[in-house]
Amino acid sequence: MPRPLHLVGRDETLPSLHDRLANASTLPYWVAVHGLGGIGKTSLVAEYSHRYQHDYQLAWHLPAEDPTVLSAAFAELAAHLGVQQADRADPVRQVHAVLDAHPGRWLLIFDNAPDAEALHGLLPPTGSGHVLITSRSGSWPDPHGLELPVLDSGPATAFLLERSGCEDAQAAAAVAAKLGGLPLALEQAGAYMAETGTDPSGYLDLLTRHRSALLAEGKPWGYAEKVTSTWQAAFDQLTTTHPQAIALLRLLACYAPEDIPYHRLLDDLTVDSLVELGDGKGAKRQLSLLPAGRLQVNTTMAALRRYCLISRPHGGLVSMHRLVQAVTLDQLTNGQRNAWSAVANTILEQALPGTPYVPAAWPDYRRLLPHGLTVLPPGSDGLLEISRYLGAAGDFRTARTLARQLCDHRTEHLGAEHPDTLTARHDLAYWTGEAGDASAARDQFAALLPIRQRVQGADHPHSLETSHHFAIFTGLAGDAAAARDQLAALLPIRQRVQGAEHPDTLRTRHDYADWIGDAGDAAAARDQLAALLPIRQRVQGAGHPDTLRTRHNLAHFTGLAGDVAAARDQYAALLPIRQRVQGAEHPRTLDTWHQLAYFTGLAGDAAAARDQLAALLPICERVEGPEHPETLTVRHALARFTGLAGDPAAARDQYAALLPVRERVLGTDHPHTLANRHSLAHWTGQAGDPVAARDQLAALLPIRERVLGADHSDTSVTRHDLADWTGRARDAAAARD
Repeated sequence: MPRPLHLVGRDETLPSLHDRLANASTLPYWVAVHGLGGIGKTSLVAEYSHRYQHDYQLAWHLPAEDPTVLSAAFAELAAHLGVQQADRADPVRQVHAVLDAHPGRWLLIFDNAPDAEALHGLLPPTGSGHVLITSRSGSWPDPHGLELPVLDSGPATAFLLERSGCEDAQAAAAVAAKLGGLPLALEQAGAYMAETGTDPSGYLDLLTRHRSALLAEGKPWGYAEKVTSTWQAAFDQLTTTHPQAIALLRLLACYAPEDIPYHRLLDDLTVDSLVELGDGKGAKRQLSLLPAGRLQVNTTMAALRRYCLISRPHGGLVSMHRLVQAVTLDQLTNGQRNAWSAVANTILEQALPGTPYVPAAWPDYRRLLPHGLTVLPPGSDGLLEISRYLGAAGDFRTARTLARQLCDHRTEHLGAEHPDTLTARHDLAYWTGEAGDASAARDQFAALLPIRQRVQGADHPHSLETSHHFAIFTGLAGDAAAARDQLAALLPIRQRVQGAEHPDTLRTRHDYADWIGDAGDAAAARDQLAALLPIRQRVQGAGHPDTLRTRHNLAHFTGLAGDVAAARDQYAALLPIRQRVQGAEHPRTLDTWHQLAYFTGLAGDAAAARDQLAALLPICERVEGPEHPETLTVRHALARFTGLAGDPAAARDQYAALLPVRERVLGTDHPHTLANRHSLAHWTGQAGDPVAARDQLAALLPIRERVLGADHSDTSVTRHDLADWTGRARDAAAARD
């Protein structure tokens, strides 16, 4: 076997293979190196035989793909070993006998064996030697199998740069990623670039625009096949022996390459379950070729695995190299590709749980997500469901991005006032607000509400939902009293239209209580939430996110009504439940952690609150973004308890750094921005500058009177503190004089 000129990315595999053979407890010992066609199996064992040739007194290569050729190779080996012509009637037996008596270590390489059955009776049963097998079949016993992976990005990029003679590492890395780290494809690409003078950037452009034709170009050194032909024999064999496997391969090729949840997609598949599509008959014809039921699915997956066209299935998941996907689809006509894409889309939509707001369903959504983003049409209900799962699970920004795509597509194809378009507009407004832009969400809902009322009716549940969220984001944009009043008007309508215990009605009750509290009456909010909680526990369940939200806010207003220790204890009991139900880094869980720290501080342990908030802040910055309003609220609380823990100067500096961010993100008149200004003045005074504190509060008071009202509790606090620091400033001046 010639030594490969370019073997990269196998620096750990070769020594590991050598150790495995050298330390075998029984001899002869064999290892089957298997993997996808073009993965470099033959190159690996060829390099092994050259690198470790001094370990062996005899090494022999036996081409094993064809039984006749293999038999002739055994006859040639028998002659080399000195078996007389007259004794070569059974060269296999004669070779085994010579190897059994051979005094030294020997190595046999069975190259490109179809499967284990093809080598039955051919592997030496005795002797002090090693056997290496290369095969595309994945059906080898674990103790003797070695599945060769694709190359990692670093070695693949380095190989392309060396092979092509180019220097653009970034473009070469992009080419390597596009080719999925497959050594055959990388060699072919490098050869093409070297032969034609194309740089990696140009090759990447050609690969994007002319994939099928380009994969047939280039002369790969050390490979008998090109990417477009290397799997053809497997395709042809499966077409004859297992047509369901070819059908399944075409379906899997439509999805994202990694971790395809095939059991979730296929176990309950029936022809009758296919919904009507634009090309319904064609789609049903494709579907009828697929395996139905778990037993057929498993049998068909095993057939694909026999040729390593898929990864080893594990936990209901399987992966497929992106180039196998590409070549599989490139062999089809446009009509066939469209039919298979339609089937893949329909199967995935049927596999979606249909409950995006239920945490128990999130693991299924998580597994289906990359495949949904690959096959679902831009305006589909399936994509809407996935966007709602993303938002419910806390990824507000991606949910907003998908909602915007849905809205644009539906507006263009269905019309601006189609009910499905209005649904997409509602979702876009909601996820815009949850992503941190309450003012934009408020304005979007304000524009949407009269259209929904006119098109769908004022009492339609969708109109009521838009009215509800218009109120919520009015409050979050800074007008708590207006939010309270809007929800007060909405609640009796929901009770009349939807019923007193409908989940949507309960949500309006909850938010009405919230905004009563945020508008200044914490005790009333606490009492209303305390009355609501047992109803939600009975109607929706103790672990439902809405129930947990009521528990969260009940603790909040319990604290604001004066019982900070009870609030702290309620949050401490709630936090592990939210971590278990919604996830440790879900934004709602982070909010509970924030409130636990806050009321821990109010209950007297400022240092513990400071330390909890310091641990929480980098997580919020990573999960929600450094300028998300909730992240800014955590920064505000951290500054406060830093000061209360004894470092007023640090608190002052933290508030000073936070203020311009809040002014830019929330606006200069937002209540949170005004609270930041008040706290900055307070800690400026505490840090030793009462005059500056007085002046800052004097500038803030008329703004709070205008925005919040002269009688608002926050305005009263500013008025009181202004008087206090005015006195302290006078005393300081007198002391100075």
